Amino acid sequence: MTLIVCVPTERLAADLGELPEDVDVVVWPMDGSAPRPSFDIVVPPYMQMATVLARLEGVPTRLVQSQSIGYEGVEDLLPDGLMFANAATVHETSTAELAVGLAIAAQRRIDGFAVDTAAGRWAPEFRPSLADRRVLLLGYGGVGKAVATRLAGFEVDLTVVASRARDEAGVRVHGVDELPELLGRAEIVILTLPGGDATRRIADDAFLSALPDGALLVNVGRGSLVDTDALVDHVVRGRIRAALDVTDPEPLPAGHPLWSLPGVLITPHVGGDTSAMAPRIARLVRTQIERLRAGDEPLNVVIGG
Repeated sequence: MTLIVCVPTERLAADLGELPEDVDVVVWPMDGSAPRPSFDIVVPPYMQMATVLARLEGVPTRLVQSQSIGYEGVEDLLPDGLMFANAATVHETSTAELAVGLAIAAQRRIDGFAVDTAAGRWAPEFRPSLADRRVLLLGYGGVGKAVATRLAGFEVDLTVVASRARDEAGVRVHGVDELPELLGRAEIVILTLPGGDATRRIADDAFLSALPDGALLVNVGRGSLVDTDALVDHVVRGRIRAALDVTDPEPLPAGHPLWSLPGVLITPHVGGDTSAMAPRIARLVRTQIERLRAGDEPLNVVIGG
């Protein structure tokens, strides 16, 4: 029996390489009616879940394979009865790379020096290092672990916090209930938590107020982790700085205070959007194909199953 796999681009179809004869790959950007009456695997276009999942209504599909790690709100968009897998293993490396890059850029004022470069201005400035800083990493899933690995070479004093306390592979992980006593010594906080009700606005006014003056907040998780109004208030008062790949709202609208506040660096949700993505999503889709052909359960299922 033929396994029908739907991908959104010719590029991803090519990246899948040579597949068994009983696998039929269909390119469908989900911009119209489904080209087949049913599918075994559907890979929706990247970062377009909110607008395309409705097109699977009434189209029997064994697995919807996302190209993103996060799946906040997907359950409300996914037609009933469909199984949904996220893209764990695809974006962790690039997102961790950006998290460390944002921390370095904010600490060393690289964004400001870029402006100086464009203006032809030579303006040296003493800045805090990343080395020797007390870094609190909030979230110890795939992205959090990847961030911790990359920070190891920067000689930071790292504290890891997750939903529950534990010792994991020699790392002491503090529980989220310990945050009030840990935030006061954190010079840099890096957020890698997923979105959802359990983490919504975890970085609220009380959280930010507990940080010491001059602390840096780096968010590569979800914009919903941060109370944006509280963040703006603390930045306006010069209390803390921020380096954000995700915001709430998102996209950040024109004229929003965060665009123009000194001490804020913003990238437009590009944590996983790098050259590393293509080979990794192709590898994951090939793995899912192999598992379905073998009669095994797919990986990374977060809804249904």
